[in-house]
Amino acid sequence: MRGFNVKRIMIVGTAPYDRNCPSRAFESYFSGIESHNLAQIFSYPYVPPKGHCSKLYQITDAMMLKRFFSRNVKVGKTYEINDLSENGGMKTKSTFESKQNSIISLLYRYGKKDRPTTYLLRGLLWKKKNWCTKELNEWLDSFNPECVFLSFSDDFFILRIALYVAERFNIPIISSIADDYYFNGKFSLSPFYYIYRGMYKSLVKRILKRKGSTAVYIGDRIKELYNNTFGIRGITLYLTSDIKRRPFRPINVKTPIISYYGNIRLGRNKSLIDIGSALKRINPNYYINVYSNESEFSYINSMKKAEGVVFHNAVPYEEVQKGMLESDILVIVEGFEPSNVKTVKYSISTKVPDSLATGAQVLAYGDKECGAIDYLLSTKALPVCTDKKNLVETLKGLIENEEDQKKYYKLMNDVLIANHQIHNNARMFSDLVDSLSY
Repeated sequence: MRGFNVKRIMIVGTAPYDRNCPSRAFESYFSGIESHNLAQIFSYPYVPPKGHCSKLYQITDAMMLKRFFSRNVKVGKTYEINDLSENGGMKTKSTFESKQNSIISLLYRYGKKDRPTTYLLRGLLWKKKNWCTKELNEWLDSFNPECVFLSFSDDFFILRIALYVAERFNIPIISSIADDYYFNGKFSLSPFYYIYRGMYKSLVKRILKRKGSTAVYIGDRIKELYNNTFGIRGITLYLTSDIKRRPFRPINVKTPIISYYGNIRLGRNKSLIDIGSALKRINPNYYINVYSNESEFSYINSMKKAEGVVFHNAVPYEEVQKGMLESDILVIVEGFEPSNVKTVKYSISTKVPDSLATGAQVLAYGDKECGAIDYLLSTKALPVCTDKKNLVETLKGLIENEEDQKKYYKLMNDVLIANHQIHNNARMFSDLVDSLSY
């Protein structure tokens, strides 16, 4: 779908659009906008696939490291839409990057253990003098943006670049807020954590309180929190799906195909194990297929040892869609531990619209304070279990009651039409962009 001719938008985010990655959420915003009105600055070290943008400017950690050691080197790589393939995804290659891979890998491994310190060190690497080059400014001037779309991050440099572009052209910022990075603080013994948090929150305040700026949110709960705190009038734009809905078919009671696709951290692994155990109590032949790109042994091992769980490696998004359409039941899970609940309190996964779109039955299981569980409870369109004691009963009722399955099939389609239609969301986003003034 093309056709909306809006203000020229400069997207600033770590990843460009890729239908195989979480950044496919960009489709909800940009699918109806002409490509000549879209450009992006991004940091992922991959050749991007052909997406919504007419042009892209890539600045990677490896480029910044090279610049850190030598002020004479040039930074940045440009891409034009007609030079890109539909798949993209190839890692960019250079002699320097090959030599520095071990340093970058070491930083990322360390970052998993001590993210605040890593963010502070990365902030030093991404000093404005290193990325704000003559070449970047000439590229920005050639596009002459009228609005910045900031894909929010918990790192400094993406926010700093977005603010720089907005200030250079005196234009507003639309922040896309899908996760709560600002309020989601924690106790830490590390002084570096509080240094990082203070610097990060100060930067976020500058962006969200900037004149003429607004936000788009993944759900109403996070919208109310940020709008009320920062005095802005952002809107909710739910994620969408391009999966074509299948006709209704009852669950195969004898050998139901029950599937989960996605991340198994943040307590989701434990919830999936609960489901596997409950399925075995209902019927010794029942099990859940779990597809994940998880690489850490402890998580994979817990899945492989669990009763009623068959663990598979991740598959490409096209195969995910096919597998979802072939499933009798798709599962959406969240954890129950307070720390995990706090992390996902405002998050709604791309699995939600994809699952609703398929026409398969959907079962949600997790703490009611988790964003996805709260949203699905509010729709009343599918069975949602928030207590392990009720899991067997909930699963058994769904599998064995065809009349309920027909009811849920219709209700999920109603929710899909109301909240997750791509043309409606694209129009709402375009209207928001056109309403901005500075």
